Amino acid sequence: MRLDLSQGMTLCSTRVMNLSHMLTESARRLGDAPGLIWGNDQWSWTELEARASALAQALVQDYGLRKGDRVLVQSSNCNQMFEAMFAVWRAGGVWVPANFRLSPADLAGLAESAQARFLLCGDRFPDHAAACAPQVEATLRIGADYEALIARHMGASPTPVEVQRDDPAWFFFTSGTTGKPKAAVLTHGQMAFVITNHLCDLMPGTGPDDASLVVAPLSHGAGVHQLAQVAHGVKTILPAGEKFDPAEIWELVARHRVTNMFTVPTIVKLLVEHPSVDAHDHSSLRYVIYAGAPMYRADQIRALEALGPVLVQYFGLGEVTGNITVLPPAHHHLDDANMRIGTCGFARTGMQVQIQDASGNELPTGQTGEIAVIGPAVFAGYFNNPKANQESFRNGWFLTGDLGHMDAQGFVYLTGRASDMYISGGSNIYPREIEEKLLEHPQLSEVAVLGVPDPVWGEIGMAVCVPEPGIQLEGQAVLDWLAPKIARYKMPRHVVLWDALPKSAYGKITKKMIREELSKRGDLPAGSG
Repeated sequence: MRLDLSQGMTLCSTRVMNLSHMLTESARRLGDAPGLIWGNDQWSWTELEARASALAQALVQDYGLRKGDRVLVQSSNCNQMFEAMFAVWRAGGVWVPANFRLSPADLAGLAESAQARFLLCGDRFPDHAAACAPQVEATLRIGADYEALIARHMGASPTPVEVQRDDPAWFFFTSGTTGKPKAAVLTHGQMAFVITNHLCDLMPGTGPDDASLVVAPLSHGAGVHQLAQVAHGVKTILPAGEKFDPAEIWELVARHRVTNMFTVPTIVKLLVEHPSVDAHDHSSLRYVIYAGAPMYRADQIRALEALGPVLVQYFGLGEVTGNITVLPPAHHHLDDANMRIGTCGFARTGMQVQIQDASGNELPTGQTGEIAVIGPAVFAGYFNNPKANQESFRNGWFLTGDLGHMDAQGFVYLTGRASDMYISGGSNIYPREIEEKLLEHPQLSEVAVLGVPDPVWGEIGMAVCVPEPGIQLEGQAVLDWLAPKIARYKMPRHVVLWDALPKSAYGKITKKMIREELSKRGDLPAGSG
């Protein structure tokens, strides 16, 4: 029998909690306990709530912000950026944070793409403010102007704007590794699920006695991670220096008894290889969460040896706000025999993951295809980009653009981005497999393999390798070492040796940046273009 819920009752509306209420709740419960620590300064939960409320009042009263207005943000990590997020939501605006290392012209492009009405800009970025001026109605400078607004409206407590489940809360710009950045629309209802899922799957048992250290820009994944901390009353620690400093990170872990931090595999590698890891007590750590790229097995082992069983991996794009798979500490092992090597974990709670062929059919266990996902964490679509939306969804599934396979127990294994795969002599080559082998070389620190055009084979493999400090290597010696360990058709044809691989502002190694650097250095093979 099919029930007709429209008879005899009123259907529930789709109104949801305004995300700003997460800060309000923690301020109610925890009051004068520290909510944010930055260098030698700290703010209680009550102070953060009061400052966010005052700014929300200023945005509406002084600037005329209306529900749905986009507020573009150009700022490095600071307390104002942290609290302004809640102020924008409380006032009904959409949070649009940018990578603060973008050029002024690139930021102006984002302002136009997002149709931003306002710009929140750090004082040390005057050129960015000037570049965006033609695109936005007003610019609020983080600094004296900002603090004057807070002082003028301190004590105000505006009612949070009512929001529906699908109302935009955050425009999450993709990294643009394969083209122009796109604004993924994250909604209030979707984000509430994401935060709940983060706390459930990534760091269970996390609460007010914990401390979370920020080791990445708040504009992207770290901002989502810190929102989860606010939801459970966990104090946030911001490093005082803008430049990444492993010694400072480990000192802060020891001083504040940090229990969790979120970062990317490259940063984890740098942290555990730095001598300061042994100079400070890090026994308080329960969860070191890494995402953004798979961690190579050699780096996993090094991190487990240094930190113990605290690693948590998740796989997820900005469009799914990180919520695709999770590999918790219990599934990280030093012993290869007990480790599912290469897995990024199993489906997150409430999410469904499939490996699909080009027609959208689910592939059998072990077969490689595109990773697709459905569930409440999937974004609402790209803003003002119907072409990208059409290409990214099929039968309700979001297509990640990542290739992989699944085992019989539901563990997913990433092969790489679809755009990273190359075809040499008719054979599909997946760079990650070759990179894993190369990193077993005792004298190599970082590697990247990519396909470059070749007049005979269509494409051939090229390896960019970084030797350990003080080590001198020849490219041919690397190939000779690799030859017995991999099938002949998968062997790279060329090797170049660099001092370091280029990295994005988030510490990620991207093939796009490596290709650009190869071209700039003139290291591409003759005829590859």
